[in-house]
Amino acid sequence: MKFPEQGQDTGTVLTKLELMKSEDLPWEEGKVFAYVYDAGPQAMKLIKNSFSLFLTENGLDPTAFPSAMQLEKEVIGMAIDLINGGDKAEGSFTSGGTESIILAIKSARDFANAERNISEPELLLPETAHPAFTKACQYLKIKPVVVKVNEQNFQAIGCEMEQAINDNTIMMVASAPGYGHGIIDPISELGQIALKHDILFHVDSCVGGMYLPFAKQLGFDIPDFDLSVPGVTSISMDFHKWGYAAKGASAVIYKDGAKMRSYQIFAWSGWTGYSVINPTVMSTKSAGPIAACWAILNHMGKQGYLDLVQKSQTAANKIMDAITNDIEPLRLMGEPKANLFAITSDTVDIFALADEMKTRGWYIQPQFGFSSSKGNVHLSVGAHNADKADEFISDLKMMTAKLVTEQKGPSMQQLPDDIAELVANPDERLLEKLSELLGSDGTNLPERMDAVNNVLNLMEPKLRDKLLADFLNQLYSSADKSVFEGVKIPKIYRLYRYFKKLLGYSDK
Repeated sequence: MKFPEQGQDTGTVLTKLELMKSEDLPWEEGKVFAYVYDAGPQAMKLIKNSFSLFLTENGLDPTAFPSAMQLEKEVIGMAIDLINGGDKAEGSFTSGGTESIILAIKSARDFANAERNISEPELLLPETAHPAFTKACQYLKIKPVVVKVNEQNFQAIGCEMEQAINDNTIMMVASAPGYGHGIIDPISELGQIALKHDILFHVDSCVGGMYLPFAKQLGFDIPDFDLSVPGVTSISMDFHKWGYAAKGASAVIYKDGAKMRSYQIFAWSGWTGYSVINPTVMSTKSAGPIAACWAILNHMGKQGYLDLVQKSQTAANKIMDAITNDIEPLRLMGEPKANLFAITSDTVDIFALADEMKTRGWYIQPQFGFSSSKGNVHLSVGAHNADKADEFISDLKMMTAKLVTEQKGPSMQQLPDDIAELVANPDERLLEKLSELLGSDGTNLPERMDAVNNVLNLMEPKLRDKLLADFLNQLYSSADKSVFEGVKIPKIYRLYRYFKKLLGYSDK
């Protein structure tokens, strides 16, 4: 796409933006069990208005925009109160869980170097830890030491974690809960291990920090996980998940706040411009996300979040009970305590099930097998899904029965010969060759993904990652035409449906 020679009126620009959204998941219908967190139209309106109110204010310089700093101090204060941080806890508002995790690891690395003379740092984590930890290790040149988890419940194993500690260990990691299976690691047990060996201990509660405290208060079976647990020294938590804030809202919080946060801050005067002081990775940043976060926290209050969690957990429990008791070919993985869980099957093709559910308007997230975790589908159940729980269960039963009748299962056990041969001898054209075999041109996904997912599920993770990275690289190629310069054939029908909807015509 070329840079436009002339400007366009606002109506035209907004219409084009709406057109681009037409191929996105229709999350407003409550049928998407990932990516989206919606507390309802009133909350959404407040978030948009408060974000817009602070859109231009810049969090880079608190002396120029003290409102941004004050908003952050109040949001972090509320978070510290929620996760029982205590009087010495401090933290920072970040753009998301990945940035929060990167900062926690940077602080641990620099603390270990300055105060313990560790020059070859290692990060200890269970294999269920979020990939953001591995990304941080790559960015910060830290060795990740990955420990296997319990094969039945997918929890970190305390004695195995302890055995992996050595003189270079800068920090241990656990999840509350882990995203993949919704499992909460044994935080109290691991905290004692951290105290025994005098190492830092970070709890990744990005997906649980704004959910588990309320679920625990409501009486659901939630173990201790936060900064009140002896041995836990830092925690990451996202507001833009079950806090229902606008995306770009997370926090990293330290038990010994002032000390540990000092290792996080970047300051530089060694150039010809102004002195740069950044408490987080980002420098210039809109105050919109922090304003929207502050607004939704104050609007909902504890009672508002208790109501949302009660609604979400009731729906999640209903779905999990149906899977356990009424849909025999399916089973839960581990013993999830909250509103995230994974479903698998020994007899039904789980990736075909995801595609069949898509024909009924549902989006459930495929997850590939790794170590003791076989291929599965993930659900994150929010308040926006709750009213659809019965309909979802009904469709899940129907689509599972359909696959059983059609004998579509189990998921692929070994690669077809032609694909296995390609994978055994990979070259720079592997993605292109596989795309041809799987019915794609390498730049657009096929309508059904079960064949692709089954193949990827059986690949070695390193090869799978290389293929997915190459594919994403192609998708983002600037050489592709804009949707407005030339619509590719596979998109024609979707655009046709969009224009019918735009004009008010029925799609039936």
